Amino acid sequence: MGLFDNESLRGRRSKGVAPTSANQAARVAAKIAAESSSEVTKPNRPILRGIVGMTTLFTAMFLLNLMVFSHIFHISEQTRLRNEFRDQLAASVAPTAEVDFEKRILQQGAPVGVIKIPSLGVDEVIVEGTDSATLRSGPGHRRDTVLPGQQGISIIMGRSSAYGGPFANLQSLKAGTEFKVITGQGVQVFKSLGIRYAGDLSLPPVGSGESRLILATARGGAYNPQGMVYYDAQLVSKVQPRGLRITSTANVSPEDREFGFDTRFAWALVLALQLLIALEIGAIWCWRKFGSRSTYLVFTPLLLLASILVMDQATRLLPNLL
Repeated sequence: MGLFDNESLRGRRSKGVAPTSANQAARVAAKIAAESSSEVTKPNRPILRGIVGMTTLFTAMFLLNLMVFSHIFHISEQTRLRNEFRDQLAASVAPTAEVDFEKRILQQGAPVGVIKIPSLGVDEVIVEGTDSATLRSGPGHRRDTVLPGQQGISIIMGRSSAYGGPFANLQSLKAGTEFKVITGQGVQVFKSLGIRYAGDLSLPPVGSGESRLILATARGGAYNPQGMVYYDAQLVSKVQPRGLRITSTANVSPEDREFGFDTRFAWALVLALQLLIALEIGAIWCWRKFGSRSTYLVFTPLLLLASILVMDQATRLLPNLL
């Protein structure tokens, strides 16, 4: 091999070792930087995928809970409440005041009656209290008002969409329609007077020996409340005596009023979120350490339970008439 051949060989070898121009040097530097960046970010990809995936899953489960599981919960609660109220009626201990037969104040969610509006397909157990958590079980009786059928004004509030949406079709109730409310004082028959919206003039105060019922819910599209709607009804059966009322209108909490937000248990939501995040981090670590099969086996049920807990607490923060 000649001299020029050796120099040519050395030249070819040198091309793999060092760049021969400024442009080639720039390209090599860019390639090295890209490879370094890829190596740095590669371990973070599972973390990012995990965060995005869990966020998407949580959002989907929240909507699924609100639009599907909430109705199943409502049916379960109504079955339980109906059995409880039936037993109380049979034992003649159904509440007729804000206290029970042992003179203890009624707990939130205690059954106090059954409202039946056949034209709307409504057959619901009424519970005491009107905050967001309580109205998941059924229509709620506002504590500062008398029970339906008693002398005075009674207010029943119900959800329009979630958790059974018992008052979803309230606006279609025609004036003059009769319906019943069963309480511890018997069957109360009401005749509907008409519908009112927020801002409309209220009806005159009830006179002596009269009883009026106000049904209240949200108006607007499904899961998109736009305001309040009220339906007034006049008792046409015998007026019942008033029961003891401890709560006054001034003492009604903001959570129990129309479109009330219940933030009293926000701390529970924070703890539930912390638990969910901790499980997510643990799942990512387990994925990288032991692989996907072990991670799915151990963390799938734990993450589902934590997500359900978070959703349950999150729904408490929604308006009580949604």
